[in-house]
Amino acid sequence: MQSYGPAYRITTPRLVIRCWSPEDAPLLKKSIDASLPELRAWMPWAQREPEPVEAKVALLRQFRGRFDSGEDFAYAIFDASEREVLGGTGLHTRQGPMMREIGYWVASAHAKKGVATEAASALLQVAFRVDGVTRVEIRCAPDNAASAAVARKLGMKLEGTLRADTFRPDGSIRDTLLFSAIKAELDELPARNLSVQAFGAVGERLI
Repeated sequence: MQSYGPAYRITTPRLVIRCWSPEDAPLLKKSIDASLPELRAWMPWAQREPEPVEAKVALLRQFRGRFDSGEDFAYAIFDASEREVLGGTGLHTRQGPMMREIGYWVASAHAKKGVATEAASALLQVAFRVDGVTRVEIRCAPDNAASAAVARKLGMKLEGTLRADTFRPDGSIRDTLLFSAIKAELDELPARNLSVQAFGAVGERLI
């Protein structure tokens, strides 16, 4: 029988991926502040950083509220001990109710270690096996080679380029690469090989 989410907590061999809590604010700030040069190159929200920890508390309260109400699903990426924020990710609902868009960022100290690929692989499984959606997308700038590489490692298909559809952090207009996977393909995707456990709001096992 299909179990429906959201998954509040996801574990992989190296990571804990879970919904944000306001008490994570100091760890989130520490991770962002140490990664600003890299984040500002790609993330519009990084342009307003650094922010005080109080702003992070308010942000994480918003994330948690939207998570609990089923509006959007932002996740923290932690190490296995949950003592360090390695980055952030999400199963975003902005493309429609039967779709999820995976986004991700990784702290500079943990870049090029496969963190984004492992987290995105886990979320791809959760989107199809727990949330029960039919389609998952990853969208990124054409020159964001690291982000595009994650989508390709997941086995997602490049559908094409959306021309002049969004803004860069500096305000200039850019294109967007659109990668996708559909539920019927899950058993053929490399992501299926990742060991994933997922748990609901009261700890019930979903995967």
